[in-house]
Amino acid sequence: MKNFLVVGVGPHARRNHLPMLSAGRAAGLVGTVIGVDLPHTADDIAAFNATADGTQLPVTVIAPFDPACRTLPAAVRDTLDGLVREHAIDAVVISTEPAFHMVYTHWALDRSLSVLLDKPLSVHVNCSVDPFQAAAILTDFDEVLGRYEAVRRVHPEVLVAVQCQRRHHPAFLRMRELISEVTDETNCPVTSVQSFHSDGQWRMPNELIDISYHSFDQGYGKCAHSGYHFFDIVPWLLRAGESPGKELDSVEVHANFSRPGDFLAQLDLDDYARLFPEFEAGNPYTQKQLLTATEAFGEVDAFVSTVYKSGGRTMTLGSINLVHNGFSQRGRFTPARANLYKGNGRVRQESHILQQGPFQAIHFHSLQTLGRDDEDGDAYGIGSQGHIELHVFRNSGFNSRWKKHETLDYDALTTTSASGLEEPTQSSSRRRAMQEFLEYVNGRRSRKEMSSELVDHRRGSTLMAGAYLSAAQQWVGGPPVAQLDFRPQNDGARHPDAGRGSGSAPDLMDVSL
Repeated sequence: MKNFLVVGVGPHARRNHLPMLSAGRAAGLVGTVIGVDLPHTADDIAAFNATADGTQLPVTVIAPFDPACRTLPAAVRDTLDGLVREHAIDAVVISTEPAFHMVYTHWALDRSLSVLLDKPLSVHVNCSVDPFQAAAILTDFDEVLGRYEAVRRVHPEVLVAVQCQRRHHPAFLRMRELISEVTDETNCPVTSVQSFHSDGQWRMPNELIDISYHSFDQGYGKCAHSGYHFFDIVPWLLRAGESPGKELDSVEVHANFSRPGDFLAQLDLDDYARLFPEFEAGNPYTQKQLLTATEAFGEVDAFVSTVYKSGGRTMTLGSINLVHNGFSQRGRFTPARANLYKGNGRVRQESHILQQGPFQAIHFHSLQTLGRDDEDGDAYGIGSQGHIELHVFRNSGFNSRWKKHETLDYDALTTTSASGLEEPTQSSSRRRAMQEFLEYVNGRRSRKEMSSELVDHRRGSTLMAGAYLSAAQQWVGGPPVAQLDFRPQNDGARHPDAGRGSGSAPDLMDVSL
């Protein structure tokens, strides 16, 4: 059994990683599990330990440090090194605030430890308003990939996996198969893709400042919170439609953001006072104070337009539209729970529409009407199960063997395997992603069987960097479109600083802004 260090024991880790590690212990895959977090999390961790089944999680406190640090402070590094030695740690789960992902990943790789890394791989403070910080998102990826490849030459068993659960979701796996089938027969790529996600997280004006978890005060927002899932899954689907001579090699990205100042114009403080009788007593800020304090905050919503090209020709037009401020079931000013990560009326709605020229259209819809773990109950979707549908339309006039229309619902997308029932839900898919990592580090799964290794994430990092580059360029009065290399692997020619460990962002000409 392998021993694990969890860096960052916040709401996401407590809800997802820790229960799976506990299940892994029962399955003989996990031995010791220890955690590391900041001093202010002590009460939350104590509450978690008070209700958790099985062994309590010992957590070591480390001092906060600046997210701009390119290496761990000596005291933090020494503490982690001591824990690795004392507990014979084999692998690390990194579930911190995203701005710290890279520094912990470099530390783990330098010690030849395998890593399960939360998304996004990297983000930089103020990347939505500073083009240099936006460009550094892509440099971070190239640097850590170079470090990873160097470590693997000496320790080939080391793995960095990225937790992107849609790659494990039965509906997305089926969509990829459908795209590949039509490409094999017609040589037609995906010609357009529209992706949408709303998490229905209604924040009150005062919470823009007072609540820091998944907030906007670091100069980034929705694109970094859950947006990477879509920057990842779109190219993962598009790749199934690529064929020789039609490989995607460049992308143009144009992002439009709404920020807290816009959010406060859509519903101002007078509106909130009318909507909630208790608002004026509970909100300590004026409209002017809020606007001043949040001026350079990150995005609440982001609509990102993309053009994917091959040899200068447009292969695919796309959009990735990401919304915090969407349909919600929150109905009270004072939240039922102080933590807005889940609950408090948060409702997820998601759709993907893909066209494959005249041959195929795919419509995916996953719709909640009530959020999980709400005071309103545990209802998930429109029906008694998760409301999920996959509609497949094919040109039967061209190919009489194709069905004109097929609908795959929750039951049709639920599969069985040696590990039991596999449901088409995000929670089940997260469990499969974690299970895959546990099996790998225990020698029960090969590298080629891994669904989300670091080497396969350059395109997702490119799209995220491109969205922030576009927004930051507009913030400083520059051009709205970012043009970037979209090849799956960087050949080093366009990013001369990659792999040097210098922490430098690439020259803007190197990403063809």
